[in-house]
Amino acid sequence: MQELVVSEAQINQFIGQYLWPMIRISAFYFAVPIIGARTVPARIRIVLSLFTALLVVPLLPNAPVVSFMSLAGILMIVKEVIIGLALGFMLQIVMQVFVLAGQLIALKLGLGFAAQNDPSSGVSVTVISQFYLLLSTLLFLAINGHLAVINMIVNSFTAFPVGGPGLSPDDYLLVVHMFSWMFAAGLLISLPIFTSMMIVNLSFGVMGRSAPQLNIISVGFPITLMFGYILMWYSLANFLPLFNQIIEEGLNTANMLVRSS
Repeated sequence: MQELVVSEAQINQFIGQYLWPMIRISAFYFAVPIIGARTVPARIRIVLSLFTALLVVPLLPNAPVVSFMSLAGILMIVKEVIIGLALGFMLQIVMQVFVLAGQLIALKLGLGFAAQNDPSSGVSVTVISQFYLLLSTLLFLAINGHLAVINMIVNSFTAFPVGGPGLSPDDYLLVVHMFSWMFAAGLLISLPIFTSMMIVNLSFGVMGRSAPQLNIISVGFPITLMFGYILMWYSLANFLPLFNQIIEEGLNTANMLVRSS
């Protein structure tokens, strides 16, 4: 009877064929919005990473034979984690646009103190930011954004093959560029309310000068809140086109990282 001999290189190649993609996918699911939220248990993310890796691996070429405990293996793990975190972080920035817009609007309305803990991120955000985040999350799922997210991580294995050089300096600059885009997009959402509230505050300034006996702070604060909520209500009619534009720009920028190589 012929004895079956399995070498260490064959074991490393077989395990690495599934392990290297799973490391990148796990890092991606850890940083990506919605799936990477704290409200999603870690077990669910692990199961999603496992099933995604099982579906992706048959489409990939053979993984390089690298010892897991060697320096080359550690460097490969670091590269895969960085690629997954970079892709997930760029998508996280896209969703943080709406949180930033809510923060700007809340500060303009004097509601910066009205904050609560965000269960998805674990930090305190204003109630208006929470409203915009929940609204944008539901719309993102409604337009099948989660499928675009999964498609992005699958395409990353074509742009950045397992065992390849990883991210280039231009790719890191593209990630940094997302920060300036986030502030510009957040200001785009909040600018109409900013302009309207500036006119309201100018009106209160004129009232304060013409009738000094009025307490503008006590009178103006509830009126500012009322006008702010009315303006937010009217701005929701234009929120969907803005949402589609911001999501499209954000996903296109994130896909530039996948197509850059």
